[in-house]
Order: sequence, then C-alpha cells, then structure tokens
Amino acid sequence: MSENDTPEPAAAPRPPAKDPMKGFRGVLSGTLIMEAITVALALPVVANLGGGVTSFTGWTVIAIAAALIVLCGMLKHRWAVPVVLVLQVALIAMAFVLPAVAILGVLFLAAFLWFLWLRRDVARRMAAGTLASQQPQS
Repeated sequence: MSENDTPEPAAAPRPPAKDPMKGFRGVLSGTLIMEAITVALALPVVANLGGGVTSFTGWTVIAIAAALIVLCGMLKHRWAVPVVLVLQVALIAMAFVLPAVAILGVLFLAAFLWFLWLRRDVARRMAAGTLASQQPQS
C-alpha cells in the first residue's frame, strides 16, 4: 500500500431530492394565515358577546394579526420562528383582558410547538440518511 492508497471516507448521506424544510415553511405559513384570520375574526365576537374590546386591545390584536401575515413571507429567515413564538406569548398575555384571544394563542402555540418538534425529527432523520427520499431507488 502506497501513500496515495488512503482509504476513502464513507459517503455522506445523500440529500433528499425535495427539500422537506421547504414544505415545513409552507405549513407554518398556512398556519400563520389561518391564525391571523381567526384572531382578527375573534374581535367582533368578543366585542358582542364578551366584555367588549377597548381601543388599545383592539389595535394590539389587529397589529399582532398583521405581524402574523407579514411573517408568512419571512419564514426563510432564522429569526422568524422565534418571533412567531413571541407573538403567541403576546396573545396569551392578553388573558386578563381578552380571554378568548388568549385561548387562540394557546391553541396556535401548541400547534407551532408540534410543528417544530416534527421539523427537528425530520432534520435528525435527514442527517442520518433515513428519509424515504434518501433511499436508493430499486
């Protein structure tokens, strides 16, 4: 064996043909749109059936709904998901003023945490090379 006959390193797992993380961004984006619509439509219901909506709380909830819509296009950035989680906490913090909106924040926070857990699992399987799209075609 000569100097040039060094053993070749093991091949790295082949990346999937389709990017699964792009699909997660689509799911997160769709969920953000649904949440923005749900939160905005909760305001008239709270105003009629609940204790009412003050000007400050109404504009705060509308601003959060608008921020959720804007974040749909920003999900490719690393900072976008933590901002989404902060907005969920902001909705939950309104529990003393608008409990119905806080309940929506809890539900959507649970959904986003589940999506992030799924994304972590797919990333782990992608690194191990065990995704179905990484398997050799027979």
